[in-house]
Amino acid sequence: MTEEAPAPSSLLLRAARVLDVGAGEYLEDHDVLAVDGRIAEVGRGLRVDDDVVVIDVDGATVMPGLVDAHVHVTAATADLSVLPRWSPTYVAAHAAGILRGMLERGFTTVRDACGADWGLAQALSEGLLSGPRLLYCGKALSQTGGHGDVRSPGQVGLDNCACCAGLGRVADGVDAVRAAARDELRKGAHHLKVMASGGVASPTDRIDSAQYSIAELRAVVEEAEAANRYVAAHAYTARAVNRALEAGVRSIEHGNLLDDESIRLLGARDAYLVPTLVTYWALKQEGMNHGLPRGSWDKVDAVLGEGLAALERAARGGVRIVFGTDLLGGMHRHQSHEFRLRAEVQPPLEIARSATIVAADLLGMTGQIGVVAPDAHADLLVVDGDPLEDAEVLADPAAYLRAVVQAGRLVVDRR
Repeated sequence: MTEEAPAPSSLLLRAARVLDVGAGEYLEDHDVLAVDGRIAEVGRGLRVDDDVVVIDVDGATVMPGLVDAHVHVTAATADLSVLPRWSPTYVAAHAAGILRGMLERGFTTVRDACGADWGLAQALSEGLLSGPRLLYCGKALSQTGGHGDVRSPGQVGLDNCACCAGLGRVADGVDAVRAAARDELRKGAHHLKVMASGGVASPTDRIDSAQYSIAELRAVVEEAEAANRYVAAHAYTARAVNRALEAGVRSIEHGNLLDDESIRLLGARDAYLVPTLVTYWALKQEGMNHGLPRGSWDKVDAVLGEGLAALERAARGGVRIVFGTDLLGGMHRHQSHEFRLRAEVQPPLEIARSATIVAADLLGMTGQIGVVAPDAHADLLVVDGDPLEDAEVLADPAAYLRAVVQAGRLVVDRR
């Protein structure tokens, strides 16, 4: 049963097996004290005042809340072309359910990879909605006919209204992409996103197309760096991945068709790779049931079989790999299955790190999330089993996730 409890000023998790993800080991029989939303102390036999809420977890694992660094919380359908025609309030109502579901699966921070905005992030921070901490980029920048251009081949007019729902905005040329980047930054974007290659859900481009010129990509990177932000790039092929990295992009999303030069550049540029295996698995099985057009469904095969091989190659090459899912519509419920898919080529510890400390580094929140340590946000999971030995512990929250603590507050309780 899931229910919300009144927010205590202090909360103690007693007699826990605390996971140190960085060290890959446990602190046995430790307590974790949260005060005013932050972790105040981790140690044995902590003494607290009578007004502190104490939860005895009886030897269960306490670990950091999870991070999903590639979500679309407003994508309530896999037919992305209809989103701009939906009322923003209707989209927000759908997003509320999607966000709550993520929290119930143990994700306490998510990075939206286009679609979410200041309003959703503010509603979450004020407690108007229940869900993870939300970092957003606003709308992704796309060239005409690129992955963010959802017009059909027969559609001429372009409604680029910034107030409408939707995942992308079209901007062509250096001056236009600078203006678009500055506009998203004005609206509070934590990062910027560019569409650097073709994609599955876009109607008029090919997977193997490279999008945006080097000059356009560099202009977006310059604007992000001037604002102390960074750029993420949707990119599948090695050509698109490598161009984006040469332009200074920090985060490559997907990367299913990368090559050895991509691995070299990811290391040389201190960049991150965010694979999203589960979305192709889900799109192939049930995408059309959730609105994915047949033409897009036919494109899934071009990347479906290559994602696992790209992940394995990147892991061997020492690339910093971050957890992401990229699910759409009714397929959001498969979010945790990403752990299961990655376990085919990665050990559980590395997968856990990708969803905690490595993700925190990418998001610029090192030491604030992804760790159970003093001064970090008190975002914590209580789980049965050993996530360092069995990826299924994180892949099946219904079976293993006992409780979720967010900002020192018990928000999911299945004890």
